Amino acid sequence: MSSPIDGLIADLDAEHAHLDEMISGRSDDALNIATLAEGWSVVDQLSHLAGFDESAALALTDPAAFTTELAQLIEAGEDPIVGYTNRGRSLSPGQVVSWWNSARSGLLAACRAADPTVRVPWYGPAMSPMSFITARLMETWAHGVDIADAWSEPIVGTARLRHVCHIGVGARRYSYAVRGLDLPDADIRVELIGPAGDVWTWGTSATEVVRGEALDFALLVIQRRHRDDTSLVITGDSANEWMSFAQAFAGGPGPGRPSAS
Repeated sequence: MSSPIDGLIADLDAEHAHLDEMISGRSDDALNIATLAEGWSVVDQLSHLAGFDESAALALTDPAAFTTELAQLIEAGEDPIVGYTNRGRSLSPGQVVSWWNSARSGLLAACRAADPTVRVPWYGPAMSPMSFITARLMETWAHGVDIADAWSEPIVGTARLRHVCHIGVGARRYSYAVRGLDLPDADIRVELIGPAGDVWTWGTSATEVVRGEALDFALLVIQRRHRDDTSLVITGDSANEWMSFAQAFAGGPGPGRPSAS
């Protein structure tokens, strides 16, 4: 019988496969095209994924080595995002694609061998393996959205969006903390319609509510769409405040995206 972590790893594998299908056979010109992330091309997006997938595999298989490597980066004042971007820019587009394919294969192998009871170190707080793998899925999907947008490809929702939405809801406190704001006491109910028509819910509030399509919510919390460009219905002061800067990813306050309207 498969366990929850097995199903999550299968979803990560499927998300990788979706992105791989989208980029396979693309020309160097297509891979070098600019994305909406300022200063980043498609190649840069793939380099980011490749580098952090490699680091994630190390964190899962050799936590001590990852912790030592992280301490060295901090001591040297080096930013891994810049390092992975520069590494990718020293390679041909085809080599970057190969790098990502190798890195994601290594990550999946590490996920399958991981002890589900041992917390995984990372650039922020350590996480459970379930949360860690969910975060890698979210990152893969988010950067895949950037790539799809650069090529004017449609963003098609799948049941895997539930993982992204779950992180988005869980990161509400972080969205405030990273901006130096206090989290309001209000409970917020999030009620989303998944791609298959099923309803996903979090929270119990009857007065503070976010309702709509799961795809819209997921795009908003990864800051790839402005709230005005979604069909979300947001009720309540705290819900509206949260949705104005919701952030599912780690790091500093994200700049968000301007409204297309």
